[in-house]
Amino acid sequence: MASLTLVNLVKKFNTGNVAVNNISIDVQDGEFVCFLGPSGCGKSTALRMISGFETPTSGDILIDGRSIVEIPPNRRPTAMVFQKYTLWPHMTVYDNIAFGLRLRRLPKPEIDRKVREALALVGLATYGDRHPAQLSGGEQQRIALARAIVLEPKILLLDEPFSNLDALLRVRLREELHNIQRQTKITAIFVTHDQEEALSLADRIAVMSKGQIEQLDRAGSIYASPKTLFVADFIGVMNLLPATQSGVTLAVGDRRLEAPPDADFSGTVTVAIRPEDLALVAPTSAHEDVWKGEVELMMDLGHYRKVVVKVPGVGSLKVYLSKSTSLSEGDPLALYPTRYLVYRDGQPPVEVKRQVAEGALTFTT
Repeated sequence: MASLTLVNLVKKFNTGNVAVNNISIDVQDGEFVCFLGPSGCGKSTALRMISGFETPTSGDILIDGRSIVEIPPNRRPTAMVFQKYTLWPHMTVYDNIAFGLRLRRLPKPEIDRKVREALALVGLATYGDRHPAQLSGGEQQRIALARAIVLEPKILLLDEPFSNLDALLRVRLREELHNIQRQTKITAIFVTHDQEEALSLADRIAVMSKGQIEQLDRAGSIYASPKTLFVADFIGVMNLLPATQSGVTLAVGDRRLEAPPDADFSGTVTVAIRPEDLALVAPTSAHEDVWKGEVELMMDLGHYRKVVVKVPGVGSLKVYLSKSTSLSEGDPLALYPTRYLVYRDGQPPVEVKRQVAEGALTFTT
């Protein structure tokens, strides 16, 4: 196990593009951290600087408190698993895994023991005599993982290793990776653009945009309390609605919501509502805070139903409902926002919670 620290890390290319813009992060011993973001946000560049394949423009990278910036890639206590499997096709699985150990001139019995342990760890104990062409994509990626782990690196780096696999296999392999990382207790940095992958794997997630870390937190906290509008829009599904605050009132189109009582957000703001925070209420309700509309679109997603509701004066809202709810397109539907976040000009959001109690609508922050 080892700790990793990035200190004011910057990477500028000759084109003038700033790929990584002054990021700092502390990764603890045995922690699994995901760098998550859209293409071009700098996540893979950050990983390549940790591995030594890119040189920082400025800043520092420390493992266990020791700078590794001047250490060449082959001497760093890291191992990389790439998006492409990069297995040598002319070598057997056994020889692919043993290659790095032979470069270190370990005794043959020790190499044999380590290779067999690595194969067993990834569930391919009997595959040593096969060649990469005889393996499926998932099996090749597991061999690539075994080849990295067998070197016993202090930091395991993974650059979108499952992106070339089909959806079902991705789910299976990330579960296996999660178990292997917990079993070996190795510190891991995982790069992905797939939020479901990050949410299911990571102890903490660093959400990146335009070379910067927008938010670093545990998955549940990032989902429930995104600190910026970018994170709110990128993680999960969010209804983002322009609004105007005046005193204690938020005007969302021609509808009204309670404004956060202790936040001076006068002027234009954005209201963010998760689909699960739009409660279904009786269409006959006459309360002014109930948003009435009609079903515009329905999508069955396994155990729940995603419904798009067109609310006049507000727009189209996404809501999650039980599949037991009987609905058809065009049916009237009434929604009540029970929780929402209010954002303005990069300030931390303010949360508002509301509930129906004894016929009266109340709210807390």
